[in-house]
Amino acid sequence: MRGKTFRLWAGGDAHVGTDLAAGNRRSLAEAIRQAEEGGAEGGPPFEWDIMLDIGDLSGSQTPPGDEEGEEVVRQYSASTLHPREDFYNIVGNHDASGPDEPCQWWFRKWVDPTGENPEYSNVHAGRRPYPVEGTWERYSFQVGNILFLAMGDRNNGGPPVGRAERGGFPAGAVTRETFEWWREKVEANPDKIIVTAHHHMLKNTTVASGPWEGVDGGYHGRFEDGAPIGASYLYFVGGTPDAGAFESYLEAHPGAIDLWLGGHTHTNPDDTCGGRSHVERKWGVTFVNVAAISRYHGKRNISMSRLLTFREGASEVNIRCYLHMCDYAAQGWYDNAERSAPLRRAFSY
Repeated sequence: MRGKTFRLWAGGDAHVGTDLAAGNRRSLAEAIRQAEEGGAEGGPPFEWDIMLDIGDLSGSQTPPGDEEGEEVVRQYSASTLHPREDFYNIVGNHDASGPDEPCQWWFRKWVDPTGENPEYSNVHAGRRPYPVEGTWERYSFQVGNILFLAMGDRNNGGPPVGRAERGGFPAGAVTRETFEWWREKVEANPDKIIVTAHHHMLKNTTVASGPWEGVDGGYHGRFEDGAPIGASYLYFVGGTPDAGAFESYLEAHPGAIDLWLGGHTHTNPDDTCGGRSHVERKWGVTFVNVAAISRYHGKRNISMSRLLTFREGASEVNIRCYLHMCDYAAQGWYDNAERSAPLRRAFSY
C-alpha cells in the first residue's frame, strides 16, 4: 500500500485446465505476469496490493484432481513481486468435489485460503498481509475500514444442489449457516465499508443473472439435474431453490453493504443481457462481475479482470477493466468499462 491507497485486483474463472488444453495458454500465470511486468501485446503493468480470486480455477467438467491442483500452484508461482499469501481465494462451482468425495477436498488441498495445507498450496496463514478469520467456506479479513466477507460456493455433494460426475452444475449455492454468518457480520459492522464476494452474482443484478438467462443466452451449459433456471446466479441457500435470502435482506436493508464482487458468467465487457451490464447498482449496493481470466472456457469469453482503487478519504471506489488479450480491443485498460461507485463512508487505512 502506497500513500494510503489500497488497490484490489479482482478476477477469477481462470479455468487453468481448459486454457492449457485448448490453447496451451497458462491463463492465471499469464495474467499475473501482465499485472507485474506488462503484456507482450502492449498491456501495461499495474500496481496492486492483494488479489481476490472469485473461483473456478479448475476447468474440469468432472471433479478436479491433483494434476490440475499442481498446475494451479505452479501458475501462482509465476508471481515475482507478490507472495502466494497476497492472493485470496473463494471456491467456485468447477472447483467442487464430486458427490462421493470429501467435501471440497481439492480446493482445500491446493487453493487453501486459510492455510490448512501449506505443504500443497504454499499458503501460510501467518504470512497473510491481512489475516483471515474463518474457514475455507466463509471467512473475513479487514483492510483499514474495509471488511471483506468471502463466501465459497457449496456446489458439491450431488444434484440438484451439488455437481454430478460430469458437468459444472452452475447454479450457485451456500449453506444456511453461511447466510446467517454473513447477516451477522453485516449487522455487527455498520461502521465499515463492506465488500461481499462469492463466485456467483445475485439474481437480476448484472449481465445474464436472471432466471434462465444463463442457459438461454448460451453462457452456461444446460444440465437438467442442476437447476438450469438458476444457472447464472446464487440459487440455493441451505438447499432451498431460488431462496432469494440475500436479495430479500438487501431489499429490506438498502445500503447494508457497499459492494458485491462475483463472476461465473463469462462474456465481453460491453455485453448486456436482461438490460444489465457487468457493473450495476441495486438496493444501494454496487454489483461487479469481474469474470473471466480464461479465454477458452466458454463460447463468449473475453479474458479480463478488474482493478478497484480505494483512496484515503474518498467516498467512492474506482473500477477499471483490464483486457488480458487483444482479440476484443487493445490489451490493457479498456476505458469504456471504467466506472466509479459510491461508498457509504470514506476509506480510511
